[in-house]
Amino acid sequence: MAKRQGRNTKQKIVNTAWRLFYEQGYENTTVDEIVYESGTSKGSFYHYFESKDAILGSLSFLFDEKYEELHKSIAPDMNAIEKLITMNHELFDMIDATVPIDLLARLLSSQLVMHGEKNLLDRKRIYFRMLKQTVREGQNRGEIRTDLTANQIVNDYAMFERALLYDWCLVDGEYSLRQNADRLMVSFLSNYAAKED
Repeated sequence: MAKRQGRNTKQKIVNTAWRLFYEQGYENTTVDEIVYESGTSKGSFYHYFESKDAILGSLSFLFDEKYEELHKSIAPDMNAIEKLITMNHELFDMIDATVPIDLLARLLSSQLVMHGEKNLLDRKRIYFRMLKQTVREGQNRGEIRTDLTANQIVNDYAMFERALLYDWCLVDGEYSLRQNADRLMVSFLSNYAAKED
């Protein structure tokens, strides 16, 4: 019970912080505002985050939340390649609509200079677990090639998604992230489809 309550408190802080970052900008958002708007306390905030900057790493938490929500809504009998394309489409649509490019760029650049655990690469994340489950199901149903391990395919997929995000940040969002990914992801994933006999 206490663990769930703690997770809910952290989730409230993260969701509120990102909403405020989107509405009024990262620089214009204070810890006091995040605490007030989330209905939590400063003690709770500093229990989970050492500073406002530390919240940048929580963006992966929002991505995981989106993937978890999608996993529940996608038809279980959908082809695994189509599932992966759909999950990417929906995640990048959310990023396009609600994540300011400067914040995404800060997160991605912080991962480059960070020592120790990099949350985008944390294999315990829901993101990686769901991708692996989807790939394994696809391999078991003959939809995804089996000459590569599920882990190799998931690593390639995650690397490709990061490449799309980095490029979008580099060009300062001059194109739609979702539309570009829709075009490229189909071609990328076709390399992992099982060959028909």
